[in-house]
Amino acid sequence: MTAARTTAAGRVRALGRAELTLLLRNRTALAIALLLPVGTVAALRPTMAQFGTGAAAVGADLQSISGGIGLILLYVVYYNLVTAYVARREELVLKRLRTGEPTDPEILAGTALPAVAVALAQCVALIVAGSARLGLDLPHRPELLIGGLALGIVLFAALAAASTVFTRNVELAQLTTAPVLLVSAMGSGILIPLQSMPHLVGEVCRWLPLTPVVELIRAGWLGGSLAAPLEVLRALGTALAWTLFAVFAVHRWFRWEPRR
Repeated sequence: MTAARTTAAGRVRALGRAELTLLLRNRTALAIALLLPVGTVAALRPTMAQFGTGAAAVGADLQSISGGIGLILLYVVYYNLVTAYVARREELVLKRLRTGEPTDPEILAGTALPAVAVALAQCVALIVAGSARLGLDLPHRPELLIGGLALGIVLFAALAAASTVFTRNVELAQLTTAPVLLVSAMGSGILIPLQSMPHLVGEVCRWLPLTPVVELIRAGWLGGSLAAPLEVLRALGTALAWTLFAVFAVHRWFRWEPRR
């Protein structure tokens, strides 16, 4: 008898189911994934309202929704995946998987699948809530919003895998992920609009990994001048450049077994 042949999609789904089981058993990771982004936005929304709704600033409601999506990318995708990849590496799971059928990209994608699914579900819930409960108009350019969200998920999943290079164990993940989390949260316009910052600081912050993703999401929702072709191309180019850099870093330096 010959062994049953599997497909790449089937292998990724199988790895994703196994990773989902581990995520559901990890109450800390599950709480971070489900509660922290939305809770942070709810707590900070009164502060966001002070920036007003002028032509140069994003209204508090849209600031809350787009900020929530940004935090989901940071905590649900980036932080959770750093800890997941490091934990599977230290437990020799990644090393054993490489001896089987799955390819390296399939192993990384399967491990990321539950976090990506949770992130997508939360983002959809925020978008629906923004349209239904906060009275925001429906997105004017949904293709930009969807494209920005998809690009953000790929980018921060790749950054998570790249960050494991500096993370020797799960306990250190809180330290090694802190620069990306803090700088992105404070400097990417998800909590404080870039227009409210000093000009030079705002211009520098436009080149952070999360900033172009947030700009695409807001351009997709509001349309108008935010969706001008040059602005969209600049945001797309910046996000793609960061993504390519993260993918290269993973290909070049990602470790599949613990350091000795």
